[in-house]
Amino acid sequence: MGVTRKLIKKGNGTEKPKKGDEVIIEYTGNFHDASVGLEKDFRGKQFDSSIGRGDFKTQIGVGKLIRGWDEGVTEMTLGEMSILTISGDYAYGDRSRRKGIVAELYEKLAKYDDALLRWQKV
Repeated sequence: MGVTRKLIKKGNGTEKPKKGDEVIIEYTGNFHDASVGLEKDFRGKQFDSSIGRGDFKTQIGVGKLIRGWDEGVTEMTLGEMSILTISGDYAYGDRSRRKGIVAELYEKLAKYDDALLRWQKV
């Protein structure tokens, strides 16, 4: 499956980060859970969030993040809020080398609520 993006709030529509840019993202990660239904966008148990810890700042498109973020965030425009649905193979890869939450993520789809706040060229 890879990564799909559901637009929640439109960004400026023109400015997208490029590979190597430093991005600042606010995010919440949840497991995909079909039992909670469409009205909650299938968001299950939360496993991570930048909310309360400050914005997440990183370089995008250079392999520092999971593949789903590298591909999904570079398609977002400045100010956009989207839900990225990321399959396990675009999240943490080979489950045989992983434990705990990472192994569970590999088995399931992950849902990330992302807001692309700003970025700068590196």
